[in-house]
Amino acid sequence: MSVCCRLNIDSFSIEQLKQQLLYLFMGKRIFHVLLIIVVGFLVYSNTFHVPFHFDDAPNIVENYSLRDLNNFWPPSSTRWLGFLSFALNYHFGGLNTIGYHVVNLTIHIFNAILVYLLVILTFKTPFFSNQQSAISSQQSEETNFDLPIHPFSSASGGQAYLPLFIALIFVSHPIQTQAVTYIVQRFTSLATFFYLLSLVMYIKWKESKEHRAEGIEQQAMSNEQQAKCYAPSAMLYAVSLFSAILAMKTKEISFTLPIIIVLYEFMFFEGNIKKRMLYLIPILLTILIIPLSLIGTDKPIGDAIGELREAAQETDEIPRWSYLFTQFRVIVTYIRLLVLPINQNLDYDYPLYHSLLNPEVSLSLLFLLLIFAFGIYLLYSKRYTLPATRLTAFGIFWFFITLSIESSIIPIRDVIFEHRVYLPLVGLFFAIIISIFLLADKLKSRWQKVNIAVVVTLAIVIAVLSIATYQRNTVWQDEVKLWADVTWKSPKKARGYNGLGKAYWAKGLTDKAIEHYHVALELMPFDSAIIHNNLGIAYNSKGLFDKAIEHYLIALRLKPDYDEAHNNIGNAYDNEGLFNKAIEHYQIALRLKPDYAEAHYNWGVAYARNGFVDEAIREFQTTLRLKPDFIEARQNLEFLMKSK
Repeated sequence: MSVCCRLNIDSFSIEQLKQQLLYLFMGKRIFHVLLIIVVGFLVYSNTFHVPFHFDDAPNIVENYSLRDLNNFWPPSSTRWLGFLSFALNYHFGGLNTIGYHVVNLTIHIFNAILVYLLVILTFKTPFFSNQQSAISSQQSEETNFDLPIHPFSSASGGQAYLPLFIALIFVSHPIQTQAVTYIVQRFTSLATFFYLLSLVMYIKWKESKEHRAEGIEQQAMSNEQQAKCYAPSAMLYAVSLFSAILAMKTKEISFTLPIIIVLYEFMFFEGNIKKRMLYLIPILLTILIIPLSLIGTDKPIGDAIGELREAAQETDEIPRWSYLFTQFRVIVTYIRLLVLPINQNLDYDYPLYHSLLNPEVSLSLLFLLLIFAFGIYLLYSKRYTLPATRLTAFGIFWFFITLSIESSIIPIRDVIFEHRVYLPLVGLFFAIIISIFLLADKLKSRWQKVNIAVVVTLAIVIAVLSIATYQRNTVWQDEVKLWADVTWKSPKKARGYNGLGKAYWAKGLTDKAIEHYHVALELMPFDSAIIHNNLGIAYNSKGLFDKAIEHYLIALRLKPDYDEAHNNIGNAYDNEGLFNKAIEHYQIALRLKPDYAEAHYNWGVAYARNGFVDEAIREFQTTLRLKPDFIEARQNLEFLMKSK
């Protein structure tokens, strides 16, 4: 007989019956997973036709190595797996962005499901088992029907709904859009996937290991039965270890994964320290993968350390301590965006701070120290002994540890990007949502419906966040709209106007492009080689070759090894009929960048115009070898071959 049939309806009010039926439906994990999938799909349903933006061009569109899957074996760089995923996208769909966005969204939804599983598994760890047993005993004594622990009981503290709410906020929060809608930031979301998968599989392995150790029937098993029981457990550990390796080969943020697993082990599991460390050693060794990928394995120790220091520092323009002081402010901004996700921006105009004594820096540091100290207090305080407070502490530690790679003393050219908190915010979501339920549990004695109020409030919050995410994604749908948004929010930053100029030029609005390039030059008269190069392109497209050459020359004076400017000035000279000068700059461009398909193509065009058919054919063939989908090169080659 089913559970519903065993209920004595006469002994319950209609309202109580509704609550129990609602729980029977909402308490199903399959429903939770489906809800996560549906919400994720809905809030990102307007992103499938979002074009390539910004860093998508050099990493995907113009990255010819993606055209051949043979380039990805053996594995090499720290982002090998991320680039391999783009190569697979190109292999099956070319540069059609729909496939790229489908993969990005699938990864994001799987990450939300892994967050959901992480919370569920955490409540099954030995640290929580005593509490769960006590709750189950109390529940069986007080009820006459077979139902799971009610999520709103004072004992459970809302554990049944915690995983769902944390996962829904993760999947729907607008701060995640940059890691999902911005195609190239798959590096972040994919690394997060393997990061979470490694941790979840490690917990599952520990859970199965604990069950084997505690099972009385295990003693009576035959050797064959024990082997069958051991095999799935070993497989879980292998998947965890392999996922850690894949995370390390996707993005450098995975460097902290072994630290998080060790922290989790000692916060939520028990047992002999030596045995536990023995199992942790293989996972700890994966921490060497990223440094070795950056510097190679065939160098002396002294040279390797020096190269690692150089490889870890993306730019020399920002002093290490200035970067660190600035990050104190940046992290506060990330937290503000979590709580109040307004004025999101692809390209923040963020000031550098050079002194710890600056009030904004010192106050930010104090605020962050208070949060971290609160986590330590929850971990060791004897006053607050609720097990859920330990998960809150773990969430706080997770946030700071996972953020440490990109927000520490290692300078990165751009001090702030929203996608950098995609992984760290998992911890803050833990801390905030659990704290809300704990507070509600404390207030229940004064207000019986506080749990219902919390659930309704969180449901409204998730709905609002979903709408905000959908709205934010509309900005990404058009290049002009995206960069116009940047210039509105960062009106004194040249890069936004340069990006908007490129967007207008791509749409054929050359005069508007030139106008915005000049605004960018006014804001950044120095170190403006890129802007002058783009102005040259715009003037060249209008037939103003002299003005184009003028700006190309300025770009080359500012940056003599600028391969693109050499190629472009070659085009301008060729248009002016200065064949020898054009060839000279094509040669320089190819010396700087031997696999520069466009330069080979333009050189071929110049040869063809001047009657050098065999040389032109050679250059077009080289172009197609580097870039097989170069339609113009193929058409010109076919024409020349027929005309010979």
